[in-house]
Amino acid sequence: MTEIEIGRGKRGRQAYSFDDIAIAPSRRTRDPERVSTAWQLDAFRFESPIIAAPMDSVVSPATAGEIGRLGSLAVLNLEGLWTRYRDPEPVFAELATLTGIEAERRLQQVYAEPIQPDLIGERIAEVRATGVTTAAALSPNRTVEFIKNVVDAGVDLFFIRGTTVSAEHVDTDGTSLNLKRFIYELDVPVVVGGCATYQAALHLMRTGAAGVLVGFGGGAAHTTRNVLGVRVPMASAVADVAAARRDYLDESGGRYVHVIADGAMGRSGDIVKAVACGADAVMVGSPLARASQAPGRGWHWGMEAVHPTLPRGERVHVGTSGSLGEILTGPSHTADGTMNLVGALRRAMATTGYSDLKEFQRVEVVVSPNV
Repeated sequence: MTEIEIGRGKRGRQAYSFDDIAIAPSRRTRDPERVSTAWQLDAFRFESPIIAAPMDSVVSPATAGEIGRLGSLAVLNLEGLWTRYRDPEPVFAELATLTGIEAERRLQQVYAEPIQPDLIGERIAEVRATGVTTAAALSPNRTVEFIKNVVDAGVDLFFIRGTTVSAEHVDTDGTSLNLKRFIYELDVPVVVGGCATYQAALHLMRTGAAGVLVGFGGGAAHTTRNVLGVRVPMASAVADVAAARRDYLDESGGRYVHVIADGAMGRSGDIVKAVACGADAVMVGSPLARASQAPGRGWHWGMEAVHPTLPRGERVHVGTSGSLGEILTGPSHTADGTMNLVGALRRAMATTGYSDLKEFQRVEVVVSPNV
């Protein structure tokens, strides 16, 4: 790929965000009712490729059950308020009344409470009791500490999610999370990320992960670009990781690793473009944080916002636009792409003549920056 000279001592390549590309129509169309948005991760099938991100403003045990009943998957954050407080509802209610610096400082304070290992099992059991696929997440530096509680609780899918995840994470005390050995010994499908480059994704795929998260998560609530200077535009990142998936499929003799775009998808059009770039599924936060049932009560934040010394996220007001059902499957009463996310994906696939998600990954895209 052609590189651009930034200066005499540095070169870089052009990368594109979802705003920089568009889907091109094809010669064929089909009825939306003849389109399938279903996908399967390991033994678990879902009618929608939309995954609710493990963010306290989005996923509670109750919303995880409702999202599952609607055909999608929700991932519970096991380092959030639900595992730090036996009854976190008063904390959510208080946070909803705060704004500005006061809210940011209070966020850091409430997340300073220690994680209660017994609550990990209780919250997973609450999700399981709803009858849906149970998924939960930890960051790399807490995975070794709490994985026994997770496995003992009977989780179906386990996510290791951080801003950037490597194949081997070394903590401050010298303990090492060797992903390849960890995944081999764990009798639960594991999804890991984020990553944003071909090489990093290939290394994660070689660990035996069932899926790889692409991006840095957080999306609307993320300030990593401003704080750390780290960012890769998502259209290019997803396409690069999809290429790694293809090459790993050949290298491994047929082992398919799912690519899940994570973050920077606030509207249905972004979700469509993520699949077009090669994603098997998408992980979103802010669109679902707008639901009337969302724990954040119209506010949205991720774990990056609560870091005690260097926050890399912020709490943002997203408001309330409708129920979880309306946001995921409609009907929509707005024309801004924030509702009926599955319906919009289905319509885009029908408009371009594709019948399932794997086929739609071959759709033609055009580069249209600043349009």
